[in-house]
Amino acid sequence: MSDHTELLTIGELARRTGLSVRTIRFWSDSGVVVPTGRTAGGFRLYDADATARVDLVRTLRELGLDLETVRRVLDRQVTVRDVARAHARAVDAEIRTLQARRAVLDRVARQGSTTKEMRLMHELARMSADERQRIIDDFVHETFDGVDPDAPGAHIAQAMRTVPKHLPADPTAEQVDAWVELAELVGDEPFRERVREMALAGASQGEQQPAGPDPAKVAVHAGQAVREHVAPATAAGKEFLHRIIDPGLPAAERARLADQLATFTDRRVERYWQLLAVLNGRPQVPSQVPAFEWLIAALRAED
Repeated sequence: MSDHTELLTIGELARRTGLSVRTIRFWSDSGVVVPTGRTAGGFRLYDADATARVDLVRTLRELGLDLETVRRVLDRQVTVRDVARAHARAVDAEIRTLQARRAVLDRVARQGSTTKEMRLMHELARMSADERQRIIDDFVHETFDGVDPDAPGAHIAQAMRTVPKHLPADPTAEQVDAWVELAELVGDEPFRERVREMALAGASQGEQQPAGPDPAKVAVHAGQAVREHVAPATAAGKEFLHRIIDPGLPAAERARLADQLATFTDRRVERYWQLLAVLNGRPQVPSQVPAFEWLIAALRAED
C-alpha cells in the first residue's frame, strides 16, 4: 500500500508527528484535522497527508493563531500571508503591552511606589494608546470648552494633545515617571481649573492684550537675580528690575503688568510642557517660571 493510500490510526499519527493523542483528537473535534474515515469499530483513520496538515497546524498554533483562524487557513478561506500580516500586528501590540508592564515593574523595583501610584501605573500599562490619548484629550476638551478655536492662543489646545502614541521600546526611567506624573496631573481638579482659567483669560484678552516684557531679558536678568538670591523688594532688586522694564513705567502700569504675568505664570502648567517634552524625546527647556515669579514680585514691590 502506498503512502497516499495508507490510513493511520490516531495513535500512529501521534507517533509520526510527536504530538499527543489527546491534542490530535482535540484538533480533530475542532475540524482542523479531519479524519479520512473510521474503522468498523468507529476509530478514526487519517491518510498520510494528515501528517503534513498536523505539522502546519502545530506551526500556526505555536505562532499564536487560534483554531478558528487555523481552520480558515487550511480551508483556504484566508491566505497564510494575510494571517501572518494580521498576526504580526497583534504580536507588535502585545510586545508594546509587555514593554509597558516591564517599565512599571522597573519603576517599582527602582524606587518603590505607593499603592495609588502602583494602581495608576498598572492602569496605564494596560491601556491602549488610544485610551491613554483619550485621558489627555478629555482634559484638553474640558479646559478649552467654549473657547473660540480662532481665538489667539487657542492653538495651544492642539499642542497639549501631543502625547506620543507609544512609549519607546526601551523607555527611560524618566519617561516612565513622566507618564505617571502626567496622568496624575491632568486628573487633578485644581490643575484643570488653573489651565482653564489661563485659557479663558487668553481668549478674552485677545489681540488687546498688551505686550509684556522681553522674555529674553526676563530670562537673563530676573534669572540672574533668582540665582543670586536677590530679594525683589531691595535696592539691588530694583536695579535688576529696571534692566527689564522702563524705570519710568507708572505704578498703575506696573501693577497691571504684574497681574497679567501672574495670570499666565504657573509652575504646574510649565511642568505639563516639560513632561510632554520628556515623553516626546525633545530637549528640555530650562524652567522660566522662577524668573517670571521674581519679576512679578519685583513689580509689586516697587513703590
